[in-house]
Amino acid sequence: MPEERGKGAEEHGKDERGDGERVESRTRRCQHRWGQRVAHVLDRIPYRGRVTEHTPERRAPRPLIVAHRGASGYRPEHTLAAYRLALALGAEAIEPDIVATRDGQLVLRHENEISGTTDVADRPEFASRRTTREIDDQRLTGWFTEDFTWAELSTLGARERLPQVRGASARFDGRYPILRLRDLLKLLDEAPPAPGTGAPVRLVAEVKHATYFASIGLPLDELIVAELGPWSAAQPGRLIVEAFEQTVLGQLRDRGLAADYVYLLEKAGSPADLVARHGAAALSYAGHLTDAGLARLRSAGIHGVSVDTALLVRAQPRGAGQPGSAWTPLGNGLAASHLVDRAHAVGLEVYTWTLRPENRFLPAPCRIGTAGAAHGDWLTFFTALMRTGLDGVFADQPDLALEARAAL
Repeated sequence: MPEERGKGAEEHGKDERGDGERVESRTRRCQHRWGQRVAHVLDRIPYRGRVTEHTPERRAPRPLIVAHRGASGYRPEHTLAAYRLALALGAEAIEPDIVATRDGQLVLRHENEISGTTDVADRPEFASRRTTREIDDQRLTGWFTEDFTWAELSTLGARERLPQVRGASARFDGRYPILRLRDLLKLLDEAPPAPGTGAPVRLVAEVKHATYFASIGLPLDELIVAELGPWSAAQPGRLIVEAFEQTVLGQLRDRGLAADYVYLLEKAGSPADLVARHGAAALSYAGHLTDAGLARLRSAGIHGVSVDTALLVRAQPRGAGQPGSAWTPLGNGLAASHLVDRAHAVGLEVYTWTLRPENRFLPAPCRIGTAGAAHGDWLTFFTALMRTGLDGVFADQPDLALEARAAL
């Protein structure tokens, strides 16, 4: 998922340094308490074991709790440690971001530009690989997965992507290597059922920058079907595929990949595949979220949409609850949109990203103090999102999402 950069991030992005030891102390206290929260949540969720033909049918709790890049609030994202911790905390699905190497290996990174999530900038043998690329209309300078073989990438160490916010996680920098998609599949094959559902932990695979990769001779649809096709066919109902580009979702479906297909939508702008095809005339993300746009997505074989939390719940705007307003007051200074009801009306599921407890990522009414790295009133915000009736949430700390769901 992309980094949320709403007003909360803008206003509090510098607070961590300015508050010095007070922030560090509060952050340590929050990290110290998470283990107690985990035990509290898991004690309340019965372990059902493996489902057999004699097990009564069990209604899955809603919303589905998806560990966003693993337990990325506690360990550097997309590492074996983050994924293992997510499973231990009770996550019901795991979400990796998928990009490709020069030799066609599928690796798990937030972006194909890896200077912020690995130690590549400190490796003199790769200094000459630093370059500038234009990807999805953004000019980026750094190191890119498509310029490395898997053998080269496997020598790098992963780093915390948000070190000023998550200093405790940054202490694990360099300890864990980059993973391939096949490494995560092996972990999921060995994992026990999710405690909350009694079902196998699901995989929510996000396809990153498909149009760009196709333009350089690395068609992600082909590579993903080759790797995920047999795994998904052997385990029906376990795979969800998502992307910000509808084109690659259609390509994967046409290649016979058995999955639920979820379309990711930003708050603003237009999808990269449509911009590449239509330029300024490309239909915007907002255009896909009208009633007609949602109906078109369902008719095209899309099973769900996944949106920024701010499109579902936000600080109450002026006029909320008045005739013609798209927002309904919830109390606590928050308001909810009607998007979940409108999507459900045409048969689409709804997911949201990303549930994070730090002030920096919370709407103003839920912040406590001014330190961006400190935890705010995340429980109020998380439960407000869940009470919209949505189908799944992506959370950096899946234990906190489980606790919020238990509080409904």
